[in-house]
Formats: sequence, C-alpha cells, structure tokens
Amino acid sequence: MTADTLDRDTTLREFHDAVNMTPSELRKWLETNDSQAVGWKGEDGHGDGESVGHASGRRIIDLLGKKKADLTDDDLAHMRKVVGYVHRHLAQQPADTEHSRWRYSLMNWGHDPTRKGPAK
Repeated sequence: MTADTLDRDTTLREFHDAVNMTPSELRKWLETNDSQAVGWKGEDGHGDGESVGHASGRRIIDLLGKKKADLTDDDLAHMRKVVGYVHRHLAQQPADTEHSRWRYSLMNWGHDPTRKGPAK
C-alpha cells in the first residue's frame, strides 16, 4: 500500500465519519429556508446568492454517490475541507443547538450534530 493509497483511505474514512446525513436527507435539508438562510455569502459574508456551505452540501451529495475509484484529487480535497469544517465547528457548540444557526450551518456541510452515529 502506497502513501497515496493510505492518504486516500484516511480521507474517505474521515469524510464518512464527519458526514452523518444521507444524500436524501441532505438534499431535503438544502431545500429548506433554514438551510438557505445561513452561511457565508459573497466577499463580505453577507451578500446575496448561495452560501459556501450550501454549495458544499450539493457537492457532498455528488461525492456520496461516486465510486471510490472515480474520485478525483479535487474530490478528495473537498472531502478534506468538509472534515476540517465539521471538526472546527463542532468545537464551537453553543448552549442551545436544536434550532441554532450553528447546527443549520453544520447540516449544510452534511453533519447533523444532534444525530448520534453515522448516516443510515
């Protein structure tokens, strides 16, 4: 096993550990007003259009549907970005999580912090 294979396998494992929503759950979530209301938009973070996290959620759905052999270096880089985002934001948990912008933002990135365990 090469270092590239180990890195690829580690990235895949960490990505699937971080993303605990199924593609259908994530797709349904991304259609909600709460999903579209949170996240960084535009250069100053307050612009119009789609947020970075919302766009990432759409990409995550695509990544979850790909076969391991079909993943590109760019796909793996995005997977590492998702893992980093989820880990950083989990460390910033507010007192009230159920209906928080914090939770909604994490869900745009495929992680529901109120769920225990992996996606089913």
